[in-house]
Amino acid sequence: MNRETPAPTIEQQDGLPIPRRYWSVVSIWLALTMAVLDGAIANVALPTIARELGASPASSVWVINAYQLTITILLLPLAALGDRIGYKCIYLPGLALFTLGSVGCAMGHTLTLLIAARVFQGVGAACIMSMNAALVRATYPARMLGRGIGYNAMVLSMSAAIGPTLAALILTVGSWPWLFLINLPIGIAALIVGKKSLPEPQGHGRPFDWPSAILSGAMMGCIVFGAEAVAREGNRFGLALVVAGVIAGASLVWRERGEPRPLMPLDLLKIPIFTLSITTSVVSFAAQMLAYVALPFLFQSVLGRSVIATGLLMTPWPIAVGIAAPFAGRLADRFNAGLLGGIGLAIFAAGLFFLSRLGASPSDFDIAWRMAVCGLGFGLFQSPNNRTIVSAAPKPRSGAAGGMLATARLLGQTTGAVAVGVAFDLAGVRAAPELMLAASVAALIAAGLSLTRMGVAPPSRVAVYKPILD
Repeated sequence: MNRETPAPTIEQQDGLPIPRRYWSVVSIWLALTMAVLDGAIANVALPTIARELGASPASSVWVINAYQLTITILLLPLAALGDRIGYKCIYLPGLALFTLGSVGCAMGHTLTLLIAARVFQGVGAACIMSMNAALVRATYPARMLGRGIGYNAMVLSMSAAIGPTLAALILTVGSWPWLFLINLPIGIAALIVGKKSLPEPQGHGRPFDWPSAILSGAMMGCIVFGAEAVAREGNRFGLALVVAGVIAGASLVWRERGEPRPLMPLDLLKIPIFTLSITTSVVSFAAQMLAYVALPFLFQSVLGRSVIATGLLMTPWPIAVGIAAPFAGRLADRFNAGLLGGIGLAIFAAGLFFLSRLGASPSDFDIAWRMAVCGLGFGLFQSPNNRTIVSAAPKPRSGAAGGMLATARLLGQTTGAVAVGVAFDLAGVRAAPELMLAASVAALIAAGLSLTRMGVAPPSRVAVYKPILD
């Protein structure tokens, strides 16, 4: 008697079959492109939006802050929810929310309405970001995971590179609402393709821990926003927020002690290679953001370049990342990620050091090749590191691993941005070359952390993960 073959479990699957794999990748790339373009466009267009809405610069910054804060609060809870109900069940609604939020932004003709729409958009972006790494892992076979992550990094970098130019072109021929409406066709296409092609929902179905989700959101939101407030204004309110965030984090850890699938993935942090890779990610992104925030001030206020020239001089960095990332991803499927990351971060540190020694009157070429060195080094590090973080976790915990990956990036970027704010408050924008040197030192520390992973064996799936999977 013929019996139906049972569907493979999430642990047994090894990627999607062709051609479905290609269509799943298309949906993931479209969502990435939309989210990255939106962030780059909003940053460039903020002065125009503030002027046309009659808002002050200080209040208009909330167009950016509301979006980032929403993502910060929701990343870990959504990652945990994805592990419970399936990644596609979070990702597709997130695409829809982001697309609808973009329409709301275009229709928001007051600052209050625009900020509300950006919060709505941030919920969708958090859904996309928290599930991205898990969906990539479920889409590609294990032997091609590094390649897939490298391609993702390439799409992200190229989108970041063309974002400012696209924003300038749109503002040249149209009004600022069109900056958000450009997301509409991309979002609809990603939804249509993703509904048919993305990996099907497979979650463990256990009840969601809402109190832990609230504590997690309070921890991340208070710490990140409080740190930015302290750096920006040095007030007691910001410090109080940081303290409240730490208390919420301690309460979360206490509440989830002994849980096999905690929302705050402390179980994954017990895996040495995972913890080292997360730590390397935090330090490296702190170095990257420290440099990336300070560079426009270095170019304009110290070296006297125009706004347009500054935008063009910033471009070699993400382009170089986009070139190096797919190549590094392929290497990561064959060679040790600790070694690849260490080499990449050492190159990154060298590029930052060269930028700190530009002198008073460098040519555009002198700046451009140094920026490209930074991008090549970071691109060589990023794909292998991300592959290690995602693959170190068991497949049922891919959502949590992806959430930690995004959270590590966010914490590192926040640390770098806060450091720049403090330095500028103390020494002014003339401190920009010294900040490049500080970023170089941080990149060297990250390189050392990456190299320590060479002596750490990959985790045993049975010995380490069986308590998690039971």
